[in-house]
Amino acid sequence: MSGGNGVAAESAGLEAVGTATAPQFDRLLTVVAPVALQDELIDVLLGLPELVRGFTATPADGFGAGVRLPSAIEQVTGRARRVRLEVALTEAQIAPLLAALKAALPTPEIAYWVLPVLGFGRLA
Repeated sequence: MSGGNGVAAESAGLEAVGTATAPQFDRLLTVVAPVALQDELIDVLLGLPELVRGFTATPADGFGAGVRLPSAIEQVTGRARRVRLEVALTEAQIAPLLAALKAALPTPEIAYWVLPVLGFGRLA
């Protein structure tokens, strides 16, 4: 980053985004759920702006012996229709967000995992 404010923000562990500073994300939370739960999951994430600044939702297919295939089309194709949500967070945000998701949607049909983020930024 160029400019005095960008250098100061980087040295403080923050990334300059426009005129505001954002936390330097160091974790990626991935949540995979049946498409029937997509709207509820999105509502939970949108209802937590203090934890979730943004996220990505993409369609996915689930495979394997433990995957439930509730619809006839899923049984015929052998794949479960899923939604995959990805949220970049700080380490401190992971536990409160998972607690909120578990409270709102306590089901074994939703899987999640957390990975380290080695870098995060904007191209402009």
